[in-house]
Amino acid sequence: MLVVGAGPAGLMAAEAATQAGAAVTVLDHTPSPARKLLIAGRGGLNLTHSEPLDRFLDRYGSARARLEPFVRAFPPEALVAWCEGLGQATFVGSSGRVFPKAMKASPLLRAWLARLTAMGVALRGRHRWTGFTADGGLRFATPEGERVEQPAATVLALGGASWPRLGSDGAWASLLPGYVIAPFRPSNMGFAVAWSDHLRARFAGAPLKRIALSLGGAMMRGEAMLTEQGIEGGAVYALSAPLRDAIAARGHATLLVDLRPDVAAADLAARLAAAPRTMSLPNRLRRIAGLTPAGAALVQEALHAGAARSDIAALVKALPLRLTAAFPIARAISSAGGLAWEEVDDGLMLAKHPGVFACGEMLDWEAPTGGYLLQACFATGRAAGEAAARYAGA
Repeated sequence: MLVVGAGPAGLMAAEAATQAGAAVTVLDHTPSPARKLLIAGRGGLNLTHSEPLDRFLDRYGSARARLEPFVRAFPPEALVAWCEGLGQATFVGSSGRVFPKAMKASPLLRAWLARLTAMGVALRGRHRWTGFTADGGLRFATPEGERVEQPAATVLALGGASWPRLGSDGAWASLLPGYVIAPFRPSNMGFAVAWSDHLRARFAGAPLKRIALSLGGAMMRGEAMLTEQGIEGGAVYALSAPLRDAIAARGHATLLVDLRPDVAAADLAARLAAAPRTMSLPNRLRRIAGLTPAGAALVQEALHAGAARSDIAALVKALPLRLTAAFPIARAISSAGGLAWEEVDDGLMLAKHPGVFACGEMLDWEAPTGGYLLQACFATGRAAGEAAARYAGA
């Protein structure tokens, strides 16, 4: 059988299918496997999360019901055991996120590829899938010319549309005519803000630590970073889906930033009121309110834009940022959209192509960062590989 795509979902599908008795070949259009995994690993490779499983599953939003069986069959503790079985010890960070102790992807990937090779999995690069033949075969463009494969079963693990330079460009959508495919949209990305020239020049790249962001009834504590174009970072990514949808509906979204979430508004107001009247506003913001230079600059930016000066404490606790656009999908960590769930059965087989299965980010789901993305990719890859092996055997 074939696995098309050598990212985490595809490699896990290959491993699961081989363990189930199938002879597996993995084809990928890039020269080397798992490029996106390697880049993600530069920041520590957040494999999964240690929170209770029901709360974990809620992170998948509207896709929870479809993803739940696969994640329950291969839950976070199984992923941790799998990683440690490759000789890569893990640890749980202060936020509950799970990382390999090596804090990068390359040792894990090397050990994984060595295991797959020992299991007999063949891996071929520079094989781009170009569609189905009339009789259900798969066409591939290769360095030697077009090649047609007629496997007993196939797993498509072609990824979403974020970071296209690493291989996931979403081009496969045009190769599935007649299928419902939700449009690709950026997910876990930053947003554009029309900063003043002063703020852009002085504070682009400045972090905002220990803040809280709010949109409607949703609140997220964490960190963010100011950029020349706007704002991004973990706390922003956690709210990226509702922010993106609000901008799509209204043309903008207002994100409220609490620059001192550990200080009550009344206490902060009392401190500022007790400050000497001769103290300048920048000094009051930094010395009395305890803001970083970047935080103080945001308050002054809001004041210059017309925010009321009568209650600086309220501004520190709920500073409005007008977001005008999501950063493009090429800069997003992941993507929303993809093959609609109604196009696959409960075993992830395509309705119109028996024996062809789909997994990973090419399915229509999204999740925040924190380990949820990789967990679902591994879990659906494993399920698709096992189902494909059963189909090939039957």
